[in-house]
Amino acid sequence: MLRARTLTTIATTLMIGALTAGAAAAFNEQPFTNAAFKAAQVSGKPILVDAFAPWCPTCRAQQKVFGTLKGEAKYDGLTVFKLDYDNQKDALKTFGVQKQSTLIAFKGDKETGRSVGDTSASSIEALLATTLK
Repeated sequence: MLRARTLTTIATTLMIGALTAGAAAAFNEQPFTNAAFKAAQVSGKPILVDAFAPWCPTCRAQQKVFGTLKGEAKYDGLTVFKLDYDNQKDALKTFGVQKQSTLIAFKGDKETGRSVGDTSASSIEALLATTLK
């Protein structure tokens, strides 16, 4: 029998895939792990940490925005780490995340911006742009 956490992870992965289906993959989306995040920071990559909950309507709206931006060539080097709001509490504390739908932008090890509950395509794109400078 699958545990609830495993089912939540599977549901999150399927939802993300469904919301971004059809978009050409320019940026890399992957589940958050501390090791992968640190490696991306050390390499100086542009990074977005997305504190996502599958039950959150704001998070789903953000995923639609990502789906429209995902195919843009300027985001080819961007890594989006999906931080599971329900099951990765230690990481949430590390980042100071208090609410799902929090987006945190990094260029290497430097935080370049963050937003909470933002579903505006233009402001999410502006946040992503801070990672590319």
